[in-house]
Amino acid sequence: PYYVDMNQNLFLQASLHSSDRNLTVFVDTCVASPNSSDFRTLAYELTKSGCASDSTYVLFPSPRSDIARFGFNSFSFVNRFPSVFLQCELVVCRYQDFSSRCYQGCVSRFKRNEDS
Repeated sequence: PYYVDMNQNLFLQASLHSSDRNLTVFVDTCVASPNSSDFRTLAYELTKSGCASDSTYVLFPSPRSDIARFGFNSFSFVNRFPSVFLQCELVVCRYQDFSSRCYQGCVSRFKRNEDS
């Protein structure tokens, strides 16, 4: 556990551990929940499909392609829960494969009408 005050800036880093130096990592989706085993019932999206859902979510520059750095302000779920758990989905791609998901950034998906 990591204990923080409300609205404190949290800084996180995800590192890819591989002998292949031609890989890069991208933060696709991060969801917070008061339940460590259920990220659907009561959940809060920080980022989805590479797009910030929370106004405090920030993606920071990284010194290497195999490291992703991001942050957000701490929060609670209506003060009813003592803990907040975070689950993030990361994408691993070939370094400098600009057609890969890692280089697309924020991807907004729009629903189409049934007739289109």
